[in-house]
Amino acid sequence: MRKVKLQMQVSLDGFVAGPNNEMDWMTWNWDDKLKAYVQEITAPVDTIILGRVLAEGFIPVWKERSKEADADAFTHKMVNDPKVVFTKTLTDSPWENTTLAANIVEEVMKLKDQPGGDIVVYGGACLASAMIKNNLIDEYHIFVNPVIIGKGKPIFADLDSKLNLKLVRASPFDCGITVLCYTPANG
Repeated sequence: MRKVKLQMQVSLDGFVAGPNNEMDWMTWNWDDKLKAYVQEITAPVDTIILGRVLAEGFIPVWKERSKEADADAFTHKMVNDPKVVFTKTLTDSPWENTTLAANIVEEVMKLKDQPGGDIVVYGGACLASAMIKNNLIDEYHIFVNPVIIGKGKPIFADLDSKLNLKLVRASPFDCGITVLCYTPANG
């Protein structure tokens, strides 16, 4: 069965966006070691899952970056890997290499049962929350940014009961981000 990896940036107080979707608090001056970490966890990935709102920014940005002369293999992976966008509003995909889906549990279970590489989930907050609530995540890669924002959008607020996790590794990086990698404790 394919593995689903959640890669999310969070503030120290656990938010993935400010109350009005602000993301200006995120650290982006990543050092080579953090970039290598991301390349390591995404190397076996061949499918990307996104929520519609995130997809509207994510897909066009990576497509533009891929046109640059210095575009690297990771950039091309973000463009070329198939994407599944969860949406309740779109009926046709405006993006190439992208399929639309509505039922998160059904579609993710179907993806996990198909042959292929790992699957990475980048969010947004509602999609990540629904996937966590329905125990669809096999690995959590939580990028804890060195900032407290006070209010915002959490990804763990919709749980009906506690979720026990096992720490696989904690990796601090020079830019101030610490990546916490967890797996479900029962997995």
